[in-house]
Amino acid sequence: MASKGIKEPVNHVHLEAIHTETIHKENKHEKLYTNYSINPYKKMHTITGKPNSLHDTEEGEEDTQFKKVIKRANQEPVKKYTYPQTEAQEIGWITKPLVRSRICS
Repeated sequence: MASKGIKEPVNHVHLEAIHTETIHKENKHEKLYTNYSINPYKKMHTITGKPNSLHDTEEGEEDTQFKKVIKRANQEPVKKYTYPQTEAQEIGWITKPLVRSRICS
């Protein structure tokens, strides 16, 4: 142990071992995520392309997954989920009356 005011010399071998161990830990827990999609809850602002540009006016294939995600995001909660997700949704969740009303004539 060094006395006060005097630093021990830097041990580069130990620093390299610590760095290597850190890299191994990071690589061990790394997950590569390549399935990218849009966030359906974030507003998208689309800008129209130039009218005479070929790559902007070409018709492309439809992305069915994109259409499903957007359609589901725009549905009411009753159609999305079988049960209410929040306390506020419990009020008015079941809109059909539980007992049929009798109409007296």
